Amino acid sequence: MPQYTPPLRDMQFVMHEVLKLSAEFKAMPAHAEVDADTMNAVLEEAGKFAAEVTFPLNISGDTEGCQLDISTHEVTVPTGFKQAYQQYVAGGWAALSCDPAYGGQGLPFALNQCLYEMLNSANQAWAMYPGLSHGAYEALHAHGTDAQKALYLPKLTSGEWTGTMCLTEAHCGTDLGLLRTKAEPQPDGSYALNGNKIFISAGEHDMAANIVHLVLARLPDAPAGSKGISLFVVPKFNINADGSLGSRNGIFCGGLEHKMGIHGNATCQMVLDGAVGTLVGAPHKGLAAMFVMMNAARLGVGNQSLGLTEVAFQNAHAYAKDRLQMRSLSGVKAPYKAADPIIVHPDVRKMLLTAKAYAEGGRALALYCTLLLDKERHHPDASVRQESAEMVALLTPIVKAFLTDNGHISTNACLQVFGGHGFIKEWGMEQYARDNRINLIYEGTNTIQSLDLLGRKVLGNNGETLKKFGQLIRALVTEESANPEMAEFIQPLADLAQQMTAFTTEIGMRAVQDPDEIGAAAVDYLRVAGHLVFSYFWARMAHVALREIEAGNRDKFYVAKLQTARFYFAKLLPETATLMRTARAGSATLMDTDAALA
Repeated sequence: MPQYTPPLRDMQFVMHEVLKLSAEFKAMPAHAEVDADTMNAVLEEAGKFAAEVTFPLNISGDTEGCQLDISTHEVTVPTGFKQAYQQYVAGGWAALSCDPAYGGQGLPFALNQCLYEMLNSANQAWAMYPGLSHGAYEALHAHGTDAQKALYLPKLTSGEWTGTMCLTEAHCGTDLGLLRTKAEPQPDGSYALNGNKIFISAGEHDMAANIVHLVLARLPDAPAGSKGISLFVVPKFNINADGSLGSRNGIFCGGLEHKMGIHGNATCQMVLDGAVGTLVGAPHKGLAAMFVMMNAARLGVGNQSLGLTEVAFQNAHAYAKDRLQMRSLSGVKAPYKAADPIIVHPDVRKMLLTAKAYAEGGRALALYCTLLLDKERHHPDASVRQESAEMVALLTPIVKAFLTDNGHISTNACLQVFGGHGFIKEWGMEQYARDNRINLIYEGTNTIQSLDLLGRKVLGNNGETLKKFGQLIRALVTEESANPEMAEFIQPLADLAQQMTAFTTEIGMRAVQDPDEIGAAAVDYLRVAGHLVFSYFWARMAHVALREIEAGNRDKFYVAKLQTARFYFAKLLPETATLMRTARAGSATLMDTDAALA
């Protein structure tokens, strides 16, 4: 059976020693009183909930799955899921980072990030039920009318109701401009929605009293394409004037998807048959409102793979220390045993360290992004708010795609550590690989994220935001240039930053002549950008570790951090050379292939 220990020490390291969140929060009146002790106390309890309540339901939930009663359109979730959700609501976890004006606790996003990392490690399928509610909350908080906010936000904040995002239709995936769901205006100011949606996570379940669907649809006078999309809030149960639940609305589950993984989450085919909804935001401006939820979901999906990378590493690490097989090539390491534990073998260590480096680098990046979100929302300086918004927009596709790609690499590497046992269900490793696989696909495939990064976030503003991240790198390089102990980290970081400038310029110039050059280079480009960001954070983490060691701190945590940093720079970062070479190969070998693909 698998095991899970919340990585509280590493979370605290990033929050307090690398990012210095307490000092950052002091500049924000809404969070000025949030200190390290408060954060630590919250995360300790969050870790207990994840490890003790949701983690034991992971394998059983995967085995049992969800059940649809086609006659009533009601979905029953796996045994224990509903009870765990009731504990989650009773503990106030749903309200952690929500606005106090609607019953929230108003704590920083960083705490919510850590809570959900642990929930994703413990049970991604379960975590998706409350997780999607945060996106619905954010979209309504940003674009809802006062009446919609008063009606929906308190219940989403408390967790009494959950939320979904209803975008995809069978004939179109990411290309939302093709959607056909219709919204007809009604005399009372509401709308009647008709259409079909697929792949709706947590679209129907028995865990909460009501489900708040955010639905994209077209008004009768809508222009073609994405400029004709509007957003509507459509509850599962209509809501009476006094706030009580009324009649069943015309939105229901017509079928459950049969999936490779996340079996414990109800991925639904949703039917809208005269469903009553109200318009969110302006007519035909639905994508702008929905992007609030989509961007939150993209950061959340990166966090899902971070969680799975962590738990896969923990289990592979424990197994490798216990499993005996062969003798070490450099001499017997366990003379009193029949063979040496497999952790002595170089390639086993490579697989383990790959997962460890990607988990710890991903944690630093994810927490940095939540700091940016808090600055965007709460910093008193308008210029800081604007710069934070620009930076998190740049980093969002990297979080979504780079962390999920790394999760795919890591969960498969950790399964490989188990050998044949990894392929057997009872060890839990094959579930981590299966569950993670969707993360590369939904909320915009990783290719879409790559196109967004290169085409819109970088070339779209002539690399201005990327240059701002480059300024962070230059500041660190300048600060540490005279420190010989940091040279093994600073020099590769400085070299890659310099290469990235030339690489970006070259791809941009090629794209002027042939737009397919962007499509041909984008996936490789995002992965190079991901390594640039990771190498920056790994250099910062190595700096802290070296400082503590030089000061005489005997905590082996810092030695481990330094060793992992060295592994990352020596074994993982060099991938960028190959990626830049393949990107520079251009589009011709992809597009001049009509005969090969006839």
